[in-house]
Amino acid sequence: VITSLSSYSSYRDSRSPLPINVQHANLAVSSTVYVGNLSFFTTEEQIYELFSRVGDIKRIIMGLDRNQKTPCGFCFVEFFAHQDAVASLRYVSGTKLDERIIRCDLDPGYTENRQYGRGRSGGQVRDEYREDWDAGRGGWGHLKNREEME
Repeated sequence: VITSLSSYSSYRDSRSPLPINVQHANLAVSSTVYVGNLSFFTTEEQIYELFSRVGDIKRIIMGLDRNQKTPCGFCFVEFFAHQDAVASLRYVSGTKLDERIIRCDLDPGYTENRQYGRGRSGGQVRDEYREDWDAGRGGWGHLKNREEME
């Protein structure tokens, strides 16, 4: 069985007040893509160069650490057309950018303050619990850093 590369994942925004069927309907017409697993050092220009190969980009919103206001490994890419967002799932998701395999998923659309990490330390939640060293994502995970400081 082959899974369609243009389908959306099972991830849902837990902070969304919308019912799941409305979230699915929004994804079916969305022109916004969530891009994850970026290096903290990946630039907006690099993202633009890669994603503009599948369609015209309206804007890129870099994910920022809520406290430090520095990149924290994700972004939103808004295209002008839904089909370009879907094309990015097919052709860009799973490719390497800055020596990292990036993940793309349709997103219901950017709203203010979604650019900030939701983790307790200000970055992404996934980096809170990471126990390995990852130079592209700021070194040790935040939990590991706290353990070593105690």
